[in-house]
Amino acid sequence: MKLASYNVENLFQRARALNQDNVEAGKEVLKKHARLNILFNKDKYTTADKHAIVDLMMDLGVDKDDDGGKFVILRQNKGKLVKRGNAGVEVVANGRADWVGWLDLKIDDLDDVATKNTARVVRHVDADVLAMVETESRPALVRFSRHVIPAVGGAPYQHMMLIDGNDGRGIDVGIMLKKKFEIVRMLSHVDDRDHVGEIFSRDCPEYVIRTDKGNEIVVLVNHFKSKGFGAQEDSDEKRERQALRVKDIYKGLIAAGHTNVAVVGDLNDTPNGGPLAPLLQQTSLKDISTHQQFDDEGRPGTFGNGAASQKIDYILLSPSLFNATQRGGIFRKGVWGGEHGDLFPHLPEITKESEAASDHAAIWAEIDV
Repeated sequence: MKLASYNVENLFQRARALNQDNVEAGKEVLKKHARLNILFNKDKYTTADKHAIVDLMMDLGVDKDDDGGKFVILRQNKGKLVKRGNAGVEVVANGRADWVGWLDLKIDDLDDVATKNTARVVRHVDADVLAMVETESRPALVRFSRHVIPAVGGAPYQHMMLIDGNDGRGIDVGIMLKKKFEIVRMLSHVDDRDHVGEIFSRDCPEYVIRTDKGNEIVVLVNHFKSKGFGAQEDSDEKRERQALRVKDIYKGLIAAGHTNVAVVGDLNDTPNGGPLAPLLQQTSLKDISTHQQFDDEGRPGTFGNGAASQKIDYILLSPSLFNATQRGGIFRKGVWGGEHGDLFPHLPEITKESEAASDHAAIWAEIDV
């Protein structure tokens, strides 16, 4: 069985802010979008909060009209956040209880070339079980499998599943399986909470999969909190809480007699990062990249240029699965690589950075199970 994980960076549709050649400008929009929604959710708005809200609304182009922004739209569903007039925009709500609404990111269809290159990566990797990170919906997976993969010479997948998660932007995690494999049970952890609150930024679904040999393997698909938005201390704390919960889920599965367990996905931190310690150092899980037959092509990272500091995508295996692993590797030909795309080979169909399949490489393992 070939198991793989691939962050496709939101299949079919994505935030317009990210669908640009200038990636950094898009990140600034996302930071301001996140900051505004944090301010909106405060119980009471101070004078400083109101000034900050107005400034951010002006920066994002929704000061004169809810739908005036290029990248965002303000939803005022009940009550009023602001009053607009000749003197400009004024925050009239005094806190979260005064209105119902939020700031949405506007969505664009992805460039057709980039989507086809994503399908080319999937065709080359040719996984029997493929975890798909940053996918918006099950219908998106179905469309991708039935229409795009065959268009680039690949075979469509038979089974696709995605459970809506906690990310309001529709950035979820899903899974695709070939014909001889099937999902026999699944469990969502979207509502898991600890003493702080909601744990998973998306979800940590458990998929119990029957392999073509009739054996069962439990695959936990994850996308941990990003480092890119919000204070680093808060992001680190969130990832550590997520790692702690996945650790407990994993140990519970092992205690219940499931010997074949894999934790896969984008964990958004490096192996030596403190937030991942509960998962990487306090369980029996083993990182596929430590296998003697793992080929990283001289670059241990899975994101961007493949540096060690960019190793954020994982296949973690229980001892029985690790011992049954024959080989593994990283497929990075869907990534642009460097400023001019010449850092390492990429697909010939990628002629510029915006046509790259993803900033993430796919990671895979071949397991005799």
